[in-house]
Amino acid sequence: MRIAVLLKEVPDTYGERKLDLQSGLADRGATEAVLDEIGERALEVALTHADNHPGTEVTVVSMGPATAAAGLRKGLAMGADNAVHIHDDGLLGADLTLTAEVLAAALRRRAFDLVIAGNLSTDGNGGVIPAMIAELLGTPHLTSLESVSIDDSGIRGRRTSEAGIASVEAGLPAVISVTESMPGARFPNFRGIMAAKKKPLETVGLAELGVHAEDESVGRSIVIAVAERPARQAGVKITDEGDAAAQLVDFLVSNRLA
Repeated sequence: MRIAVLLKEVPDTYGERKLDLQSGLADRGATEAVLDEIGERALEVALTHADNHPGTEVTVVSMGPATAAAGLRKGLAMGADNAVHIHDDGLLGADLTLTAEVLAAALRRRAFDLVIAGNLSTDGNGGVIPAMIAELLGTPHLTSLESVSIDDSGIRGRRTSEAGIASVEAGLPAVISVTESMPGARFPNFRGIMAAKKKPLETVGLAELGVHAEDESVGRSIVIAVAERPARQAGVKITDEGDAAAQLVDFLVSNRLA
């Protein structure tokens, strides 16, 4: 079985995140770049299956700047067999539609049996990329899984929603996404780190994938305005002198909260 895992470089979750007020894009230099934890959990799903099923090939795939290669190397050190880095200046500020199209094109080149991703990145919070990729690839998709069972016949999993718990399944090839309920990722050991230096890491651009970032026939979103978030103001303090309830009601009404 050939499994692809989508990884993403994101600003440090615990650092201060900022927008570039000129471009409207995330200021990636404002904090340290790290591998998104949800992607590591997705990789753990693939590696756990590979541990128990010899012959499974795991490929990590990431679209991002040159620095994203470090995250891919970490994935290789954890146990992935090879990596694909999609890097092109034309992808700067790519929206969800372009991102999904590019990732789908990269996945289509190798005909994977299964694609595993995190359900939600910690920077964009779009939560739709796995489903969009499945649509472009023409495969079934199971999203936001809290448990996963993989075999040659297909995928089974469990998903929790407001309506309850659903058991879902699909045949292969398929695309799935997992939540933070999945086990945490393993740590790369010294042997894995050394082995990662010799594992294949392919870098491809838009030309190799046959994708045109400026193609007007494909929907693309643009930023038309951006502004810094206003500083937080002090709240209204109510002193109870027998009329606190009335003051509270007046406050709610004046702010259209009641």
